[in-house]
Amino acid sequence: MTQAPTPTADTVRRLVRSLLTDAPTPGPGPDVRPVAEDGEHSTWWVGTRHVMRLAPDREASARRRRELRVRDLVRPHVGVAVPVSVAHGDWAAGLGYTLDTRLVGVTGEEQDVSAIGEADLAALLTGLREVPVRQAEALGVPRAAQRSMEALRTSAERAAQQLAAADEFDPGRLAQLTAAAAVQLAGQPGGAFLVHHGLTGEHLVVSADGRVRGVLDWTDAVLGDPTEDIAGLAVAVGAPAAVRAATLAGYGARPCLRGLWLSRCDTVIRLADRLQGHGDSPITLLRTQLRRAWEAILLERVTELTGDD
Repeated sequence: MTQAPTPTADTVRRLVRSLLTDAPTPGPGPDVRPVAEDGEHSTWWVGTRHVMRLAPDREASARRRRELRVRDLVRPHVGVAVPVSVAHGDWAAGLGYTLDTRLVGVTGEEQDVSAIGEADLAALLTGLREVPVRQAEALGVPRAAQRSMEALRTSAERAAQQLAAADEFDPGRLAQLTAAAAVQLAGQPGGAFLVHHGLTGEHLVVSADGRVRGVLDWTDAVLGDPTEDIAGLAVAVGAPAAVRAATLAGYGARPCLRGLWLSRCDTVIRLADRLQGHGDSPITLLRTQLRRAWEAILLERVTELTGDD
């Protein structure tokens, strides 16, 4: 297998020069810098108005190309800004790039979401249910099966014991999610919806007043269980804010609780995996996400849920 080239600032500058008509040809070229200081440097700030993303492999390239079409599909529905691509193509043999407009704001990891911002998130969740499934499927958006809450609970219990041994988590907190409760929160039959499937704090663009001004990175979008996005928001903005947003979007008790417990189990498992040496996510971020997902809400206990709750 041929080793993919490593993008550098010069790689990005040369590409930008060929794309932006207002980019100066003499001199050092536009100001470019990696968004993250570590990692593969696949995402770069270009001046103050653009972001360039360079796919590291062919699979990522295919998902980025599909994302361009997905963003155009969801833009009229979701009520928040979605990046616009001003150029796209290949930056190396078979490896794609997109040059996008930069949305104004900071990430949800840097700025808390306000009450009005929760209404923005509700509009996002509502709009995703309105995206035509057949059109999304025609774009190649894959279907994803609903996850088993019972299997996830079992994995979370094992992970919680590992965290307890490291003095990171009290496994007794999982007691509310009994075997019977996991059955009650099983995935419900019915049609699939478009799911962003990556609503982490870093993918929310938030303004200084706490409004959600945009949503980034639609490469992992699937057709499936919308409670996965409620779970993502619990990790991104905290359980109470996520449940309030989902309730504003018309979700009842069952999907809110399913999303809540998906996030709680996920954050326990991810932190335990990281402490075992798997993955490269910052441990401090995983601890923060666990804390957010486990914030107390009024709707805590799984009781007899009936009908469309």
